[in-house]
Amino acid sequence: MIPSDKLAEAASRFGASVKAKLSGKGILGAPEDPLRAPFESLLADMAALVLFKPGEVVAVGEATLSSLKTRPDYAVKVGDALAGYVEVKAPGKGADPRRFRDEHDRRQWEKLKSLPNIVYTDGNAFSLWRDGRLQGEIVRLEGDVETSGARLGAPPGLERLFSDFLRWEPIAPTSARGLADVSAGLCRLLRDEVTEQLAIGTEALTGLAEDWRRLLFPEATDAEFADGYAQAVTFGLLMARAQGISLKDGLDRVARALAATNTVMGAAFRVLTDGVDGQDALKTSLATLVRVLDAVDWAVVGRGDPDAWLYFYEHFLGAYDNALRKLTGSYYTPPEVVTAMARLVDELLRDPGHFALPDGLASPDVTLADPAAGTGTYLLGVLRRIAETTRRDQGPGAVPGAVRAALGRLIISCGSQCPPRARSVACAIISGEDSTSHRSRQTSSSNGPPGMWRVGQRSPGASGEGRAAVRHT
Repeated sequence: MIPSDKLAEAASRFGASVKAKLSGKGILGAPEDPLRAPFESLLADMAALVLFKPGEVVAVGEATLSSLKTRPDYAVKVGDALAGYVEVKAPGKGADPRRFRDEHDRRQWEKLKSLPNIVYTDGNAFSLWRDGRLQGEIVRLEGDVETSGARLGAPPGLERLFSDFLRWEPIAPTSARGLADVSAGLCRLLRDEVTEQLAIGTEALTGLAEDWRRLLFPEATDAEFADGYAQAVTFGLLMARAQGISLKDGLDRVARALAATNTVMGAAFRVLTDGVDGQDALKTSLATLVRVLDAVDWAVVGRGDPDAWLYFYEHFLGAYDNALRKLTGSYYTPPEVVTAMARLVDELLRDPGHFALPDGLASPDVTLADPAAGTGTYLLGVLRRIAETTRRDQGPGAVPGAVRAALGRLIISCGSQCPPRARSVACAIISGEDSTSHRSRQTSSSNGPPGMWRVGQRSPGASGEGRAAVRHT
């Protein structure tokens, strides 16, 4: 039997099954529910048609809850790996979410378009979307799924669509800007999923939100907590990849590594590892983040662009929530200015006529304080200056130790963006100087929980970028 005959049989079975479902009296549930079981059978047929083994492709269905706009109807796995998602709509709605008129459908698309691999179908048409972009053309079946029954036909494009969908593999970003864009879209989906779970009272998240307010930001709303939590998890996963930790083997190792150096991120991941409720509540965004970011090669991302990390968070925040970027004043001083200011201060500290400190900014007598660290641009510039002068004066082998020592003399004050970002600034500079080691000694402060930085908290809205101050003791 030639492949076109198998495709015709699959479409015929699908049409007959849907018509039988629709002909039943007193159909209950959502308008798209009669398509669900026939679609599952069609997916199995299409998987066999494109040469997957029986049982290798599994569609994990979700209960229909109108309040959850971040949860597609199906998560599809190939073996143990997440392949993508499927959203089923009522017959007649079409498969182009850009043209939906229903407010629920439109708002849902605004969230789901961040997914890297999702199929939309109303039974009559099928479309494949990646990061909000249509792949190829919308494939329309031959006939009407509501009336054609076994006479329903399918063009060859349906086979190609399912083959592309099921064989999807994450494409690892090769630049910091690309990584910021990819991470931002999925972080936004995670934020939206956290917001929805808080609204329905998911205990694992509501409990953490109360801890967050008690320890960090007393006036934080649920929306601000969802934002901070989503960024903490996203940057935690990025940090894990920077340390060479695989994400596909589970989040326990990530949680342990982060808890050792960063209390905020450790607490965020504890929700996901202490029980099944946390991961289950956030499974759409979290599973996608894990699958996509596990493909990131940190060495490739930062190669050839020494200023990549100076602008990373600005790019991230602009793609994630540009209104939030403007609200918090997350704009960067040009790297040339940061570099010049760090050099001038370093030279002044070394000058015998002023402070006479031969090691300049790297001197143990110098404390670095940034009263409005924002996203850490000045701190990164200072650490780079220390790395540069230490390499020149003492050789490359002394650089990691000098950078770690400087980290112990940092005092920063920041707003709600600081916990996820501050750790990544240090990780970026240390990984840039010593790719085999990413641990820094842990310090603590009476101002907050123990962490790698001594952090003085300010109100969530006060996270603009200021100027680093140097104190000579």
